[in-house]
Amino acid sequence: MLWRTLGVFLSVVVPLIADSDMKRTEELFLRSLGFQAKPNPVAPPPIPSVLWKIYNQRMGSTAPKKKQDLCFVEEFNVPGNIIRVFPDHGRFVPQSSGPSPNLCLEKRLFFNLSVMEKEEKVTMGQLELSFSQNNYYGRTFELRLYRILQMSLKGMRNQKTSRKLLAAQTFRPLHKSLHFNLTDTCQIWRDSHKNLGLTLEVLHSKEGMQEECQDIHKFLHTSLLAVTLNPLHCKKPRKKRSYGKLTFMPSNICKKRRFYVEFRDVGWHNWVIAPRGYLANYCYGECPYPLTEILNGSNHAILQTLAHSFEPEDIPLPCCVPTKMSPISMLFFDNNDNVVLRHYENMAVDQCGCR
Repeated sequence: MLWRTLGVFLSVVVPLIADSDMKRTEELFLRSLGFQAKPNPVAPPPIPSVLWKIYNQRMGSTAPKKKQDLCFVEEFNVPGNIIRVFPDHGRFVPQSSGPSPNLCLEKRLFFNLSVMEKEEKVTMGQLELSFSQNNYYGRTFELRLYRILQMSLKGMRNQKTSRKLLAAQTFRPLHKSLHFNLTDTCQIWRDSHKNLGLTLEVLHSKEGMQEECQDIHKFLHTSLLAVTLNPLHCKKPRKKRSYGKLTFMPSNICKKRRFYVEFRDVGWHNWVIAPRGYLANYCYGECPYPLTEILNGSNHAILQTLAHSFEPEDIPLPCCVPTKMSPISMLFFDNNDNVVLRHYENMAVDQCGCR
């Protein structure tokens, strides 16, 4: 009876311990990728076409020759290794008769940049305005964009002294986007931790022509694309040693083994957009004495195998470990349902050796 009870206990407790260890391992790995917890997007936004385009270009091109290139976004010609698209969490301001009779719409824009890590520096911030329909037959409008410096009390009309004009231009709501450089503004928000957002005003060209812009707010879409650089992920490459071509290698010798990671198998398919998986590989095999050049052994490993031949009980043989690794790019939803394109180092094993 005792053994039966113990067996039942072990059959319940051991899997729980294994699940706990697995969960802890997953948490540590997610933390190394910059997540506090595994993302669980509830109502994910559509994937911005610009991120799909950049991701496909990176996947279709060969790996950069220099590791420094991994921290440079060629598509925008700026340094960076993280690209995010932030949705607008602002709201429209109800229209009322005031000092601007030409005012067509007014909207507060707010982008939550708090997900950025403290080491990140903003190298590019670009606001995109687009209209999903064009029912205005080429009519001209005026646009004004302000950065809010101080919140106004309800009922107070002191907005002019509490905001800074960032851009002003005329435009026609055609089927194309308007872009505004907000790099400095994003960096100010990032450094000061005082992000009060923006104010967008659209005015019609002729006074008293309110019908000119009827329902235009229904077709307006705004988003913020930000490129940041985390210098901790931009280390200088190590010098490589060259070895002769491998002509013969026993099956039990240290070498790279094929290993494909399918994100669905680890439960990450609901937040990792692309790729669906990747060839991660692993190192496995023996490091016998004497080490040859094909085993890519370090000087320490060579000395350790020599010592092992004299004291095999006390000195172990070197281990088979990765000696060269390559990065991958991932397109995913973060914990705030933002769409992010990020480059992660040391994700796939390219070469193995004895260390």
